[in-house]
Amino acid sequence: MTPEQLISFARGAPSLDIVDVDGLKAAAVRAFEADPAGVTAYGTSVGYPPLRRWIADKHGVEVDRVLVTNGSLQADAFVFDLLVQPGDAVVVEKPTYDRTLLGLRRRGAQVHQVTLDENGLDTAELRRLLESGVRPKLAHVIPNYQNPGGTTLSAQRRRELLDLADEYDFVIFEDDPYADIRFRGEALPSMLSQDTRDRVVHASSFTKTVCPGVRVGYLVGPRDTIAEIAGRATNMYISPNMVAEAIVYQFCASGGIDASIRTVREALGERVSVLAQALRKHIPGFRFTEPDGGYFLWVELPSDVHVDALVPAAAKRGVQVVKGTDFLLEGGENALRLAYSAVGVDLIEEGVRRLADAIAEVRGAG
Repeated sequence: MTPEQLISFARGAPSLDIVDVDGLKAAAVRAFEADPAGVTAYGTSVGYPPLRRWIADKHGVEVDRVLVTNGSLQADAFVFDLLVQPGDAVVVEKPTYDRTLLGLRRRGAQVHQVTLDENGLDTAELRRLLESGVRPKLAHVIPNYQNPGGTTLSAQRRRELLDLADEYDFVIFEDDPYADIRFRGEALPSMLSQDTRDRVVHASSFTKTVCPGVRVGYLVGPRDTIAEIAGRATNMYISPNMVAEAIVYQFCASGGIDASIRTVREALGERVSVLAQALRKHIPGFRFTEPDGGYFLWVELPSDVHVDALVPAAAKRGVQVVKGTDFLLEGGENALRLAYSAVGVDLIEEGVRRLADAIAEVRGAG
């Protein structure tokens, strides 16, 4: 191993060794054999009908509440375009996914970040914000193994958030691509499954459970909301990618998705454990919470380690990380997001050693 060998903790994507390539190849053959007309046609804006039904069954909803999209980022864009106008208040977690911040700020939203702790979004802080007079159109929440924080919204806070949405008349955008990637503990019920007042729009994706290249995501929400987004989708692209969606459907219907989730869970559970051990061994004076699932670990470094200096120092040693400032409107100068999904166990400790060397350089320069 040489210092030039790149070790990237930057991107939340599964490494090739945990992608079921053979299963996807077989699913592609079945898709073309079973439904050549449906696979090769334009299709409809709501997505490939068999996959739409499979998703509806998974969530226990009627099929007209589901829309399948070209990845979950497009699902996010549809929701933001429908619900958020320039000047509208929107609540997000602190920290939150950088693309969420980017998308909302480009639309001219007034973004309010609410603290994330070990139990997820601080609903008491949110209530104080609402009582101060802020009236959000939308609260964007990543409830399971949050990106970038790695935390999970507790069952009690899920109920509290639903109650606040009803009391203050806003939509909860439950952005939930990591729910199935659970290493420990019991799964918590989604807010979608507890929603009796049409307050929740739920988004997910097959990126983390099948592979990023399929670019298949989806929305589940109130019928009127889904119907309006479907109309916008028709005007945008006529239909999403029928080939990719048909392959995903065959992969799911055959049970391949269940085996894939088990593989990803086992591999990432081992990787995060090795990463946490290496961080404790090589980098003193930092704080992190080892996540119970997902792809990301959030590290808070000592106050004399500034990420603007650390990131290039790490890159010089062949290690890629993401600055905490990318996920916050303000702050994060002493924080990093580490994605462990694409780094094999044999490289994790070496990557942390190099990161520790970079930290020592930054501290020495200070």
